[in-house]
Amino acid sequence: MGHSLKVLGRTSSINVRKVLWTCQELGIPYEREDWGIGFTPTQSPEFLALNPNAQVPVILDENGVLWESNTICRYLVGLHQRHDLLPAEPGPRAKVEQWMDWQATELNPSWGYVFHARVRKNPDFQDPQRLADGVRGWNDKMGLLEQQLAKTNAYVAGNDFTLADILIGLSVHRWRMTPMEHPSYPAVSTYYEKLSQRPGFQTFALDGHN
Repeated sequence: MGHSLKVLGRTSSINVRKVLWTCQELGIPYEREDWGIGFTPTQSPEFLALNPNAQVPVILDENGVLWESNTICRYLVGLHQRHDLLPAEPGPRAKVEQWMDWQATELNPSWGYVFHARVRKNPDFQDPQRLADGVRGWNDKMGLLEQQLAKTNAYVAGNDFTLADILIGLSVHRWRMTPMEHPSYPAVSTYYEKLSQRPGFQTFALDGHN
């Protein structure tokens, strides 16, 4: 199935890398343009006409324009009918999507303050108490992931690699690479090593990304 796909967004964005790793798992070609921090600003009228939120990634294909990284990933997997990554049946699909949504609504927000403080070294994010609270909160969320992985003894949603593992795998890499206290989470460590064998993870996580 041939599709013409353009991805707008810089590879330093974890949300852009979700889409790129998904494309690699699907084996589909794409053209990418750099937009965002350090490149053409997303506040430009040209970009805002595509995404009024001024956020990357954005994709364009024969079906039009789409934004929101998790939605883009769902769309691409559905378009190419990869039900191994996102099941067609409502029950198994919901188990994958609940962890996708958890990544976006619970895990992702938990790292905000710490990431700005320790990785981007933003001077506006250096309050010691807020930093300590941020580290604790981020580690607490990772503790929930540890519990889930200890149950499945494999991947986030069960025995098989799914779309949820792309999103959460990149998040685990960001957690491990951020200079801060990291509790011992053996199931997360095993999961990380398992993901490290996948070419998409090697390209979009291990290859110098945070």
